[in-house]
Amino acid sequence: MGKVVVMGAGSWGTALARVIASKGNQVILWDYNEERAKFLQESRVNSKFLSNAKFPETLEVKSDIKNLLEDADFLVMAVPSQVLRKVISKVSDQLTSKTIIINTAKGIEISTGMRLSQVLKDEILGKYHKNIVILSGPTHAEEVAKGLPSTIVAAGEPESAKKVQELFNTETFRVYESNDIIGVELGGAVKNGIAIAAGVADGIGFGDNTKAALITRGLAEMVRFGEALGAKKETFSGLTGMGDLIVTCASTHSRNRHVGQKLGEGKKLKEILEEMEMVAEGVPTVKAVYELAQKLNVSMPIFEGVYKVLYEDKLATEMVKQLMNRGLKREF
Repeated sequence: MGKVVVMGAGSWGTALARVIASKGNQVILWDYNEERAKFLQESRVNSKFLSNAKFPETLEVKSDIKNLLEDADFLVMAVPSQVLRKVISKVSDQLTSKTIIINTAKGIEISTGMRLSQVLKDEILGKYHKNIVILSGPTHAEEVAKGLPSTIVAAGEPESAKKVQELFNTETFRVYESNDIIGVELGGAVKNGIAIAAGVADGIGFGDNTKAALITRGLAEMVRFGEALGAKKETFSGLTGMGDLIVTCASTHSRNRHVGQKLGEGKKLKEILEEMEMVAEGVPTVKAVYELAQKLNVSMPIFEGVYKVLYEDKLATEMVKQLMNRGLKREF
């Protein structure tokens, strides 16, 4: 039994908090909004995101930041990638050498181009870097909350990753261990941009052939980008590469695929985002990845096309035409 603090009471933070609490751990689910935290604590369910997932008895909801990490064995960061720096800075002075820091967001910080583990290291000022673990994989919160069999990867230093593996693993939530933190992070981040492209194809009305092409060629872009930044090629054939790419490109739960679909149907990005209650991490990530790829001289034509649709107001149909009419190449 241990004490775990989960910062971020969205769908994913709530689902993970339930997994941990179901094993008898003392869990504090933190939400920055005092009124919302009080409602969650009293109602014992996150009716906004996971209406049928009741809270275990060992799960408590708080909004107070003071002494939040007192005696905590694990800190789970389940906030959007672009606010991770701001949130971790609120509690960085409460961290101790025993606290394992687990990040679950999938993205790249748009203002710096940093991976999220780098953001955490930056904010905790050189302390406890071996305690940072990335938890990522093809796991939608809605299905995890229902107890449907799911698999995920804990990536970090072996000792820390093993502790996270043991913390989360259940009969329906299987956790694998990895030491390729760069590959696991980049797989989780980059696939969101490919999922937007897959959604565009759905919105336009294309079929399975198009989706298969986008997933396969998207994976090739992920591998090229990852290797340029020091990731292991084989990581992208696993759960946090191909696995996460498939589920995000195909699932109706996928926020990023949803954004792409609406773009393919002709809606404007601003309108789409205003209608969404949850964050589509792929939108800022596309910009960050595109800019990094330009600096590294990595060829990512699908990402370039998505970037132009999102940030240069290019028509989705024009993006597809441009991709299909590129110069002929060998596959490998």
